[in-house]
Amino acid sequence: MTGEIPRNQSRLLSKGITEPASKRDLYALLRDNASSDEKLSQLWKEVNTIPEWVDWDQISRGQDVFYRYGGVAITALAYQSLLGGMGAARVSEVLARTGGFSTKVAKARMYETTQHILQVTRSLSSIQPGGEGHASTVRVRLLHAAVRRRILALAKEKPSYYSVEEYGIPINDLDSIGTISTFSSTLIWLGFPRQGIWLRKQEIVDYLALWRLVAYYIGTPDEYFATPESAKAIMESLLISEIQPSDTSRVLANNVILSLQGQPPAYASRDFLNASARWLNGDELADALGLGKPSLYYKALVAGQCLFFICLCYTNRSVPSWDRKKIKALRRIFYHVIVENKVHGLGEETNFEFKHIPNLNTTTSMGDYVSGANESGVESRNLKVFVIGSAIMGIVLYIGLRMTWGIFGGLRALWMSRI
Repeated sequence: MTGEIPRNQSRLLSKGITEPASKRDLYALLRDNASSDEKLSQLWKEVNTIPEWVDWDQISRGQDVFYRYGGVAITALAYQSLLGGMGAARVSEVLARTGGFSTKVAKARMYETTQHILQVTRSLSSIQPGGEGHASTVRVRLLHAAVRRRILALAKEKPSYYSVEEYGIPINDLDSIGTISTFSSTLIWLGFPRQGIWLRKQEIVDYLALWRLVAYYIGTPDEYFATPESAKAIMESLLISEIQPSDTSRVLANNVILSLQGQPPAYASRDFLNASARWLNGDELADALGLGKPSLYYKALVAGQCLFFICLCYTNRSVPSWDRKKIKALRRIFYHVIVENKVHGLGEETNFEFKHIPNLNTTTSMGDYVSGANESGVESRNLKVFVIGSAIMGIVLYIGLRMTWGIFGGLRALWMSRI
């Protein structure tokens, strides 16, 4: 069958057989060799030329949007943009062939993607030419080119390995547009609202401008993100045309759950992870991805988390001084937890080197379920918020009913007195 995936085999060699490959900085290689090659010079000039539409004040505001709703954004990125994005069958076929989403490495792979997002949003200078966010984006662009070239070479050697006719050129412009959309439009119109958060109009425009610039650096058509209308339209078009879960989609989506289960810093249970994924993606897509069906208890925990985010985000954004302090704090905390922390995070910055190398014997199989802790700290917090929130809503409802009944009784007495 064309496009058939070979059986999963370990790519790890026995210790002592080979020395670990030295890390290469693709950005440094491009920079240092740009003057000696015409094509490299052309690429270097392109990624260092700023489009006329860029307004740096707007880009800075767009970066702040991410941290203003930090917990909401991270949650949406993990469970909807990434896990839900596995429903795109064509993209999943490429990811499976890199081996980068087996349960043993999926968490690190997700943290590397998060590092890129954090570098893009870390400061204004970080997204400008020469900054760490700019450099990481160029590295990702070169990494995508390496993966594309490798898979096409293997497909030429063995046509059944990957069908270009069925799945398209690996990591093509449409795929890149979809990726930028999942980091921007999907959060704005799906991920945030499903957690009870609606951005202000100016925040939407600013956040899209940031990711339009990233799209430009990546080398994909960026005009789709020029306005909220076009960004929403391309998002909806891609959701309709690309989200068609396959068996490979189900493997990768469940591996994301398994790789995060019981892991620091959240130590979330499998049921809570499944409940979060279902809350953000809906039952139809979750069923198609083969996700577990948690009990009502875990749905209540997710509801509690949403209440927590709603209270925190809307309160802080209404007070400018609190807003600034929160943004500054989350910039530091996120980077420490995800990138710098040697226990919970990556331990060091990645240069996005080409380490998940496709070969004819590499794909990704479903990981094994490992029983873990039933409840985590974050779940306990969400339960408390849900109980307190429900109690407050109950009190408000009771007071409202009493007031309504009192008003109705007064009007009834007044009407009776006039008869």
